[in-house]
Amino acid sequence: MTDQTALQYTKDHEWILVEGDVVTVGITDHAAEQLGDVVYVELPAVGTTTTAGEQLGEIESTKSVGELFAPIEGEVVEVNEAVVATPDTVNQDPFGAGWLVKLRVEGTSFPEDLMDHDTYRASIA
Repeated sequence: MTDQTALQYTKDHEWILVEGDVVTVGITDHAAEQLGDVVYVELPAVGTTTTAGEQLGEIESTKSVGELFAPIEGEVVEVNEAVVATPDTVNQDPFGAGWLVKLRVEGTSFPEDLMDHDTYRASIA
């Protein structure tokens, strides 16, 4: 499991972990709880270019269908095929094995509305 205090969060309940020029993206435990049991995950193909704020994929649960949004501009360098094969991994371990995509970013500025752990937790309280 990733140290949640080391992550940054979006208003769309996604988390990002920055490691050099690669950003790992997932959804928060709050988002997973709100969705309910995740039954389907659609992720972009490796090589896809993302634009911040545009749809990146989809998560379907027993309650609803939710869109995933790219938190930053970049290129998809890895997708979590294990989550596609076993979607409930998102519910079981959203900050670990349930990560969704990895993006390579180059010279990209991060969105100004990213939140640290405490700010995100306060926003959902």
